[in-house]
Amino acid sequence: MDIEKLYDLSPLVNDTERLVLEELGSRLEEETANGLCDCQDCVLDVITLALNALKPRYHASLMGTMYAHAAELNGYTNTVKEAVDKAIFRVRANPSHS
Repeated sequence: MDIEKLYDLSPLVNDTERLVLEELGSRLEEETANGLCDCQDCVLDVITLALNALKPRYHASLMGTMYAHAAELNGYTNTVKEAVDKAIFRVRANPSHS
């Protein structure tokens, strides 16, 4: 069964992904000035490393959005920041190219 053809999955949102993208987006210029390569491969490596280190937080409703924002207030953004920090450090030290 091809579930994507049967159902509208557009309300399905991973808040962890959104938070990682926001965190890296706010820091990318500063981090590239500090030696992080900003090519497509390196940026994607940072994003995937950070996401793989974090628990996904999906929701598909307004209530889910409200719970997700409450979690942000309860310190999850600090956890995201730490995961992005570690991913940046790792990619800066070992870029996927020479």
